[in-house]
Amino acid sequence: MSSYKRLTIDDIARMAGVSRTTASMVLNGRAEQFRISAATQQRVLETAQAHNFQPSHSARALRSGCSNTLGLVVPELTNFAHASLAQAMEPACHQAGYQLLVVTSGDDPQQEQAGIEHLVARQVDGLIVVPCSPDPEMYLKWRKRLPLVLVDRRVDNSGLPYVITDAESAVSTMVLDALRNGAKEAYYFGGQAHLSPSIDRLNGFRAALAEAGIAEQPGWVRQRDYRRSTGYALMQECFTELGRYPRVLFTGSITLLEGALIFISEHHHFGIAPQRIMTFDNHHLLDCLPLPIDAIQQDSQGIAEASLERLIGLINKGQATSTTIPARLHWRSRETETFEH
Repeated sequence: MSSYKRLTIDDIARMAGVSRTTASMVLNGRAEQFRISAATQQRVLETAQAHNFQPSHSARALRSGCSNTLGLVVPELTNFAHASLAQAMEPACHQAGYQLLVVTSGDDPQQEQAGIEHLVARQVDGLIVVPCSPDPEMYLKWRKRLPLVLVDRRVDNSGLPYVITDAESAVSTMVLDALRNGAKEAYYFGGQAHLSPSIDRLNGFRAALAEAGIAEQPGWVRQRDYRRSTGYALMQECFTELGRYPRVLFTGSITLLEGALIFISEHHHFGIAPQRIMTFDNHHLLDCLPLPIDAIQQDSQGIAEASLERLIGLINKGQATSTTIPARLHWRSRETETFEH
């Protein structure tokens, strides 16, 4: 049995010496409407403050039809990009008058659905979701309940508005820069092939090969998931198969890059590492490495603001269109890069 006592509005009314109705009117900001005296208002508010009491947010939301809360569903808060998105989203929501509630899906559809159900039960006014499934039906059923915007990943054939990074263009530009500087070989480490970011990043990689006139060879593209351990395994496989490192390597996430670098570091191979390494996502620690690593940085602030703008538009009965946010390219290799033919 818990020793904690949950205060109710009846308790506040009793301690303040007023009726439950009077206490409710004061605590819910309706005292003036019902001409409750200033002295009574002060007594009720001081009693509530002294006992750290707040009216039930859920009950207020049911009465008003508005909770002033929004839900954000992300796969993992350990994911650098998604953590950055949540970090940018929270103050933007606060400035717009909303409280942000965040749940994680673990990139598991069942866990994602449970998280969405939890947020809907909390009476959130709208949802921003980083989807973990390409199935439109997973999200269309929720659109009937409340406004919903997809972020970072789109779901094709759903008609749901989304805000994503222009990954295809960014990857193509960066990889083509390496190929135009003499490389005749490029490897790609990617994650879940069914997700839209993976599709866009790989399309950008292949577009660069095509523009450089280089035919993709078997084994150049390797996709599993975005785990650090996968980056390690893919790097180990490449080194074992080739007897050397790839000339050019692009990793689809910074976690895959971390795994690849761990393998290189464990074997003291920085001197024979890939001559050009590029990655999606950027971190300031990349400036401290012995290898120059070019990186694509998503505009988390821009993505958060665009997503929130669209969601609030839907809440206000407007229309929302999808948009693509440009990425920033960080070049660290251009002063030191060389290629062997």
